[in-house]
Amino acid sequence: MTPKPDISFVTVNFNGIIHTLDLLKSIGNNLPECNYEIIVVDNGSKVNEAIAIKEHFPEVQVIRSDKNLGFAGGNNLGIKSSAGRYIFLINNDAFLIDDSVARLIDIMDRNKSVAAVSPKIYFANPENTIQFAGYTHLTRITIRNSGIGYNEQDTGQYNDAAPTSSAHGAAMMVRREVIEKIGLMSEDYFLYYEEIDWCEKMKEAGFELWYRPEAIVIHKESQSTGSDSFLKRYYITRNRLLFASRHRKGVVRAISILYQLLIADWKDFFKYLIRGRADLSRAVFTGARDFILLRTGPYGRHKL
Repeated sequence: MTPKPDISFVTVNFNGIIHTLDLLKSIGNNLPECNYEIIVVDNGSKVNEAIAIKEHFPEVQVIRSDKNLGFAGGNNLGIKSSAGRYIFLINNDAFLIDDSVARLIDIMDRNKSVAAVSPKIYFANPENTIQFAGYTHLTRITIRNSGIGYNEQDTGQYNDAAPTSSAHGAAMMVRREVIEKIGLMSEDYFLYYEEIDWCEKMKEAGFELWYRPEAIVIHKESQSTGSDSFLKRYYITRNRLLFASRHRKGVVRAISILYQLLIADWKDFFKYLIRGRADLSRAVFTGARDFILLRTGPYGRHKL
């Protein structure tokens, strides 16, 4: 009988086959001694890229979804088909440069209280520039946090392992037993805040989250990708409110939601209007409106 893999790598492809092939190649080149499986979800790509991915990597399990299920839905589809003791969610535009992520297996084996762990994540360009070395805690009312080390040159200043308020969705190893206990990621968010919501559920269930710099992942995402789009601003506005409604209690919950609706969102609305970005102002308004109307899923398509 073939033993269960230690790691199930799950990645979601959306019109990004070149990046996905680079990722798969990097895993194969750097983890020859590791017992793992790879699951790729082609998440509604315009052209069925699952066919070409399977041709290049016949040993990889490729799942085709005819519609875009969002970040959570795509990853959930992969997780459901996985068999590993640990699930490693990794963005398709990330890649490995060594075998360091395999060290996370021993780390997780020794620490049963840890639900999820993320490695140190570098931007691909400029080299040696940190994207992730942990997150600060989300503020109670404003629902904001900061990425530790973000955009800093690495001089070893974040080489100590530390708890983090959330793992990073671009690269995170999750314990299977935890998923079985708390469930999969909520697909109501579609984009943004879904892994933060998931991590919050892990903490509420009594587990810990950690940043481990022994492991390294490179992410092709550029610092310049922070530029706003309608969909990004829509989902961040709506999902921050959704997160507050689900993970804040009592008076704090009410104050947080009112702060978003009456102060933060109006501030953003007029800020973008002044900058000549009426599309982003409309995104903020629509995101807040859809929260009030209890619309979730892809662009307000589903109701709670």
